[in-house]
Amino acid sequence: MSVTMKHEVYEQLVQTKLLPLYTATNLDYLDKVEEILLKNGVPLIEVTFRSDRAAEAIKKLSESGKLTVGAGTVRTLKEAKIAVENGAKFVVSPAVVPEVIEFCLEQEIPVFPGTATPRDIQIAADYGLTVVKFFPADIYGGLDAINALSGPFYDMKFLPTGGITKDNFVSYLDNPHVIGVGGSFILSEKVIMEDNGEKMDRILQSLVEQM
Repeated sequence: MSVTMKHEVYEQLVQTKLLPLYTATNLDYLDKVEEILLKNGVPLIEVTFRSDRAAEAIKKLSESGKLTVGAGTVRTLKEAKIAVENGAKFVVSPAVVPEVIEFCLEQEIPVFPGTATPRDIQIAADYGLTVVKFFPADIYGGLDAINALSGPFYDMKFLPTGGITKDNFVSYLDNPHVIGVGGSFILSEKVIMEDNGEKMDRILQSLVEQM
């Protein structure tokens, strides 16, 4: 099976350009997370498997159907299965994990494997993928690397994460090879907990206005 760029997740990413990376440790703030994202026109969220509350958070955020919820930092087939069972509509990995890619393709779920080298990208291309995560973007050459890699991989789009900040994300989005950017700078549980989301709402509003 294959997943084309016409899939809803890709279309939303093209329109929104921001993929919030969120690590949930306290589920009490998930309603606020949904509120902030919807208010600012960002209907996507990547909930990372960097805490033991990931599956619960994915399930809770998926229940209302208002957000397109995905799973991030998915390193194993077991995590991918747990994510999908709890409502994840897409999967993001920090590396190329063949069994995760194959499972997602079988389920017709978009998967964004983490790539940093031509070999990584070629493996993803061999699976028929046309969008890959570029990670960690700042360590592996940033926009210079993306431009260089886009020569031979002219038919690949990139989702850079790692070292993307409020100060440089616009320059990434201006690059024609970039479909969107991801990162915790877009949405942070820690910031939400400071004042129940008021500061986070202002930060996200500012990011959206810069695009």
